[in-house]
Amino acid sequence: MSGHATPHDTRPASDSHPESTARDTTTPHTPIDEPTPAEDTSWTRRHRQTSAAIAALTIAALIVIILVTAESTAETNSQQAHTVTPDQTTTAPIAAPRPVANLDSLPEATTYTSLVGAPPDLTATQVPNGELIHPRQRIAVYARPGGPAIAALPTTEVNNPTWLPVIAREPAWVQVILPSRPNGATGWLPTHHPRGAHSLVDTTYTPWVIRVDRAQYRLRLEREGTVIRSWRIGIGKPAAQTPPGRTFVMASVHDSRQRFSPVILALGTHSAAHQTYAGGPGTTGIHGWPSATVFGQQSSDGCIRVPPEALRELSENVPIGTPVLIS
Repeated sequence: MSGHATPHDTRPASDSHPESTARDTTTPHTPIDEPTPAEDTSWTRRHRQTSAAIAALTIAALIVIILVTAESTAETNSQQAHTVTPDQTTTAPIAAPRPVANLDSLPEATTYTSLVGAPPDLTATQVPNGELIHPRQRIAVYARPGGPAIAALPTTEVNNPTWLPVIAREPAWVQVILPSRPNGATGWLPTHHPRGAHSLVDTTYTPWVIRVDRAQYRLRLEREGTVIRSWRIGIGKPAAQTPPGRTFVMASVHDSRQRFSPVILALGTHSAAHQTYAGGPGTTGIHGWPSATVFGQQSSDGCIRVPPEALRELSENVPIGTPVLIS
């Protein structure tokens, strides 16, 4: 019959319509640390991208660290390669002087002798540093450190103590200007005994330099590079010129046989025109002269003639061994 319900159907009539069926719209509980199934794919993608970015940054940082470390190491190695430590300097090989059985067999390095094998002065226009050397005993002079002996150097020159200007140094050796012919002769001296630590030489320092300008007829006295005094002078005649080059004050000589100068400052150089002069070996010197007419003139046989004031200043203040540069 119409409107009659089926005996076993106990649901309300409304349940028979699909759209009328009640639904639970409450969102199920999801743990915070776990994505929902719908979010799982996008979360995994973002996680993987983040991990990849972190890994890339980590690798880049490691590469930078490696490059910086390598560059720093290379720079350090380069600096070490160009750095000479004090130990490297002090442990450099030292040339030992060749033994000389008999010093008397060698010519003496004095103003009276001419030496064979003496190296020339190759820097004759340069001012030495002021260091002077005096031999404590008669010692051998060598052509070079460790080379052959060419002369014997006495402790005195013309009754004055031997003082020679140093023009070069090597470990345990000094190169000096010698007073012998030829002009500009030099030699090497050992500074210490080869079988002991004791020194063979004394050293001192002079702040003075004498400059002679032949073209200007002028002698200048310098102290520590500053001109202290300057005088007009006389120089050698054209036939007996004052020899140019680098030499030194070898001795202060008082000669009673002459009347033109109370003192003569003998130099370690010689006349090219006179092998001997007034009984001497042709040694050039600085001395006075009775007449002032010689100053500004080529008037001597090679010596340098100076006014009385200049002679007094030089003889009283300038020590033996002081360098003299003649141009």
